[in-house]
Amino acid sequence: MSTKNLFDADYYERGLEKGISGYSNYRWMPELTIPMCATLNETLGITRQDRILDFGCAKGYVVRAFRLLYRQAWGYDISPYAVQAADTEVRKFVSNKMPSGTFDWVIAKDVFEHIDYNSIEQVIQRLSAKGKKLFCVVPLGADGKFVVPSYDLDMTHRIREPLTWWISLLTRNGFDVRSASYAHFGLKMNYAKWKLGNGFIVAQSTAQSLSSLSNQLGC
Repeated sequence: MSTKNLFDADYYERGLEKGISGYSNYRWMPELTIPMCATLNETLGITRQDRILDFGCAKGYVVRAFRLLYRQAWGYDISPYAVQAADTEVRKFVSNKMPSGTFDWVIAKDVFEHIDYNSIEQVIQRLSAKGKKLFCVVPLGADGKFVVPSYDLDMTHRIREPLTWWISLLTRNGFDVRSASYAHFGLKMNYAKWKLGNGFIVAQSTAQSLSSLSNQLGC
């Protein structure tokens, strides 16, 4: 079975029952997603002029929330099921194909840990060429286990590493890490008791910066 087919209806709708993910009846929850995206607009300084890519968008709920907040957002996900199940309000903005053009922000929340070790560097490099800035949220681990025990219930999780590992990964593959922390107001606050359980990283693309400089110099 290909990786994309792991993220099927069972994964999103019956994951807890089948012991394959932390999802059950994965659905639009505006009372959670809209405040989260409003917080990101405020803390990251995302403006109405900015183009946003939600990398690993699933059913497009983050895209929907950003657009309700008058932001220009698109989504990409490898799961055919998730994209096809997107709400009609955002279906035209989400795809299994990477959207064209570059973006001011790439948002990757709870995505990178699903990628194999032998593929993650290539993915990060691709995103460095795609977006000017990156905000990612990653579950953290050590010695083959996540700090937050429930994260180990997801059979598609591949990478269990500490925050320093993720910082090094991004730095080696086209990003200048501007901030990295174990907490971000408005996100994952229900996991606060695991103080080292999640990483929140803001990074600037060095590839985009070099491309912009070359354009300015006429290279």
